Amino acid sequence: MAESWATSASTRKSMLANKRRDTSTELALRRQFHSRGLRYRVDFAPIPGLRRRADIVFTRARIAVFIDGCFWHGCPIHASAPKRNADYWGPKLAANIDRDRDTDRRLETAGWRVMRFWEHEAPGAAADRIDAAVRATTR
Repeated sequence: MAESWATSASTRKSMLANKRRDTSTELALRRQFHSRGLRYRVDFAPIPGLRRRADIVFTRARIAVFIDGCFWHGCPIHASAPKRNADYWGPKLAANIDRDRDTDRRLETAGWRVMRFWEHEAPGAAADRIDAAVRATTR
């Protein structure tokens, strides 16, 4: 096993199983939107040419929604420092957070509203906030 990020075969298997889209939190949130009559794009790049994709995008309202994983994006409540291979993972996770802030700035500069939620947040509460934002811009 040549990959420097995987300290064991089981770690490699676990990390490769992480999903980029269609997580349980994302699916629960999308079900909420659908039941409310809201339509959206999934895993969509709001700015053509920018290789950054939002989890859920309301194109007409220009709202980009990101559901951030606690480990990957540094949740202030649930994030934990990597126990193994910290020299690799520490900078990697810090770069994720820096990229998130850069993405927010780029989208906002282009006229998009960015809404970020943690994976542990209740889908109904998140959907309420997003629904209100979408309906306020499309009236």
